[in-house]
Parts: sequence; structure tokens; C-alpha cells
Amino acid sequence: MLVHWARTEGWLVFYVPQGKDWTHGGFFYRNTYSDLFDTPVLAGKVLQDFLKYNETRLQQLPCQIFEPIPLGEGTGVGMMKGADTVEMPEGSTLYDLIQTGITHSHAAVGVVVRLRKELSLVKDVPVLFAIDQYNSWFTFTEYQEPVTVRSCRSIHAKELTTVNAYRSMLHNDMMVGAFSHSTAVGKLRQELPDVPSDARLIFPRYTVDEAETVCHYYMRQKIIRRESFSEEKWKKIYYLSNGNGSEMRWLAAFI
Repeated sequence: MLVHWARTEGWLVFYVPQGKDWTHGGFFYRNTYSDLFDTPVLAGKVLQDFLKYNETRLQQLPCQIFEPIPLGEGTGVGMMKGADTVEMPEGSTLYDLIQTGITHSHAAVGVVVRLRKELSLVKDVPVLFAIDQYNSWFTFTEYQEPVTVRSCRSIHAKELTTVNAYRSMLHNDMMVGAFSHSTAVGKLRQELPDVPSDARLIFPRYTVDEAETVCHYYMRQKIIRRESFSEEKWKKIYYLSNGNGSEMRWLAAFI
């Protein structure tokens, strides 16, 4: 709801709907320059999703950093021969920057990192970073690095270049991270690195009155068929989900 509101109000929103996707699946490798792990497939998808919802606005925002962007391995093609950086020409926009990362997979991870720095410098429009499943960035990924012939070590989320660039809340930008209790990451300690001590708030589940309001909204939006809607059915959804908003939204389609 916050993301929808911000986009409606004209904000530039960098939204990660599933933080766990940044730590699971896809191609990864160790970047010998940064000693972090790059995930170029994920980086390309992140850029495409961000462009999809912000294309017009991005075409109006100029790049403010013109340092060379480091190149890494492309998806399944290794390192680029004869070049290890790419530069954005003067007059480039954030749209041009993102297109560079989408078009050239060697630059995808570097562009995602550069984008984080560029968004911090945007003053013409409010910027929001919204991360769902934020807690998955404080535990181990599914990736493993060989240590010996017979053993591997699990790679922590903070060792991924993309996560490392976006995880910290120790800045002046507007950022919201929502915890998910369905990603099986276990209970994290109260004090988290890179997160201010007073930033963590517990949001209660829906009350019965709130659930009723939400279900009537779903009916008006035709997520629930009007002829199938009844008080008995929305209460079943409420009690099945125990007031969890995401689960109620998913169950509503089955009424």
C-alpha cells in the first residue's frame, strides 16, 4: 500500500517485492576486485523492474556521477575482453544508465550499485526505497563457495554485491524494510548491523474491523466476486490467515 501511494503521488520508488530473490537462485561468482559475490542475472532483472514503473521519470533525471563503472562477468559469457570499465557520457540520464546495465550483462551489477548512489543524489523528486522480506538480507544465502574438494561454506547475504549496496539504513534517504515471517530465515536478533536501533517497529495483524474493511475494498476492486461475497466468507479468510494481510489478499481470490 505504501509503494502504491508513493507511486501515485509521483515519488520515485525503488521497490524490492521479494528480498529473498536477491539471495536465492541464478548465476553467481566472486568478483576478484571487490571480493564480494556478483549476481548478474538478478541485477538485470532488478533494473528491468525498476525501469518498468519509473521510465518516464528516469528520462528526466540526469546522472550526477561520471566515474567509470566496473565491468564483471556477463551471464554465461565470462569477462569482457579488452575492457574492465564503462563510462557514461556527459548529459546521460538515469534511464540511459539503466539501459546500459540491461543491454550489457557485464555492467548489470555495477549499474545496480551505481544506481543506489545516484538515487541518493536525486533532489527533484522524493525517493523511496521499499524492501519486502528485508530480514532475508541478514542471514545466509543458498549460494555456497567450495573450500576444499569435499566441503563448501555458505555465503552470507552481506557478501553479495547487490545486497551490500542496498541493505544499510544508516543514511538520510527514505527507506522502509518489511520483515516476513514466511521465508524461514529464523528469528533475528533485535539489534541488526546497518540498521538504527530505533528503526524497528512491530506492526500488528489486522483486527476484525480492519479485515472487514479490506475485504469490502477487495470486493469493490473485483478481486472478490460480489455475488460470492458474504460475512461468513470474509470471516473465514480472516481466521484462516490469522489477520495476516498478505495471506488475506491471496485467499480473497478463492472466494
